[in-house]
Amino acid sequence: MTDEKRQFDFSFLEPFRRYVPLAAWVIVILLLLVIPLKIIGYGYLPQDDALRHAAKAVSGKPWSAIMVLNPVYKIDVEFGWDFLLRQIYLGTGCSTEMLVIFSVVTLFVLANWAALPWLKRPEAWLAAMILSSLVFGLTARLLYGRPFAVTVTAVTVILLLWQRRPTAPPTRWTAAGMTALIALAVFFHDVWYLWVLLVASFFLARQFRWGLALTAAWAAGTVLGALLTGHPVEYPMQAITVALRALGMHEISRTLVSELQPGGGNFFALMLLGGLMVLRRLAGLDAPVLSRHPAFWLASLGWVLGCENSRFWDDWGVPALLVLMAGDLQLFFEKRFAADSFQRLALVCGLALTTYAVTTNDANSRWTGNLTRQYLTPDNPDLKGWLPEKGGTIYSADMTIFYQTFFKNPKADWRYILGFESTLMPDEDFKVYHSVMWNFGDAKAYAPWVDKMRPEDRLITRGGRNAPPNLPQLEWEYGVSDIWIGRTPRTNAPPPAPTVPATAPLNAPTNPTPVNNSAK
Repeated sequence: MTDEKRQFDFSFLEPFRRYVPLAAWVIVILLLLVIPLKIIGYGYLPQDDALRHAAKAVSGKPWSAIMVLNPVYKIDVEFGWDFLLRQIYLGTGCSTEMLVIFSVVTLFVLANWAALPWLKRPEAWLAAMILSSLVFGLTARLLYGRPFAVTVTAVTVILLLWQRRPTAPPTRWTAAGMTALIALAVFFHDVWYLWVLLVASFFLARQFRWGLALTAAWAAGTVLGALLTGHPVEYPMQAITVALRALGMHEISRTLVSELQPGGGNFFALMLLGGLMVLRRLAGLDAPVLSRHPAFWLASLGWVLGCENSRFWDDWGVPALLVLMAGDLQLFFEKRFAADSFQRLALVCGLALTTYAVTTNDANSRWTGNLTRQYLTPDNPDLKGWLPEKGGTIYSADMTIFYQTFFKNPKADWRYILGFESTLMPDEDFKVYHSVMWNFGDAKAYAPWVDKMRPEDRLITRGGRNAPPNLPQLEWEYGVSDIWIGRTPRTNAPPPAPTVPATAPLNAPTNPTPVNNSAK
């Protein structure tokens, strides 16, 4: 048999070549919707801010009726997001869990779909996602259901706008678009002052026309976003106050929430950047010089500042590096694969399968860890008389107590001494909290709270069933797994021995731990 006869004739596929670009777009768009739906299908719920945003929407109460607040905190720093969720709740009557699911899916899809229109090869975004998921965990962060994703979306789109036409000055429509993006970001997530990083990146890249246009857009967008809240002066000013308190009231970084602690520098980011430089040289890519690329400078600023505060890297540096990778990979794919070739379609399918596998696998129970979580709720007969009474306060040095309890009891008539940011509590209470954290959860540090507790108040700590808190002034109940509830004695008799259910689970961590939050 001749070689010609052995070769299969693929000529019948030629009429379908024109559909390859459309197929690539459809695959990428659908995949970016399927990923969060698959993860939600596991039963996944985030652990922090998405829970409290949903609960606030259902409660219909201001934060002052939910937490014991310092007078400096008067306006919600995520005003727009809480307003949106409240309107959705009023319009649908959905549950807190459905609002969390909406947040997770919508914000993930928004952050990824918004990048696609500015790319010629959407598969480049998938390739960049794979790298960022393996090295930085950006995909996981975008599934937290937190409004910082709106800021990430705006930053990504602005960088991609420049990358699409790097030699052309910004048009009036571009400037208007940047203004609108920044206004929405400020309205939903008020960190307006951090936009100076992106502005500085354009000037460092010597993109002066874009830098000037972005500066004007930043000023106009901040004003417009603040105006939408109805507090055009107080809203942006309070954001500065909250940030300064969150960073300045802690004597050591260990007592900060984890996202504000030093990052120490990400070595793998340097490796990826080096890999891009090698790819540019070996493949002969016609890419903008790194020193003239704003995304390179934003990634660099984020990396350096992230050594002191990890959110600079997580929220600004990583998205910038993602844009940089997607741009270079797009040039590589354009050079190696014709837009309508079946090799390109095979590449897209391969990248889609890999992206799906990398992002949706349940390694270390990252998507199902919450399924074993137990909550404090009034419908638990074992907790009768142990939850706070009307007008009471929950004292705790563990933010997860606030997130989980408020999520399950959004309309409960009690308040929390510790909410989503420790420095928002009254100063004297912050001193108690700081002492608890400083002393690794030592029971004696709780004494000032115990002394002022009323019969309707409760002190809640974490600890295993065999390790009741060493605070004999209170009666104690092992409420649910890992949680002890303390109250003032009901009689003048000495407090009884702590009650421990015979079927209680085994030990769990005992020290309160700061968790991630997005108040800054």
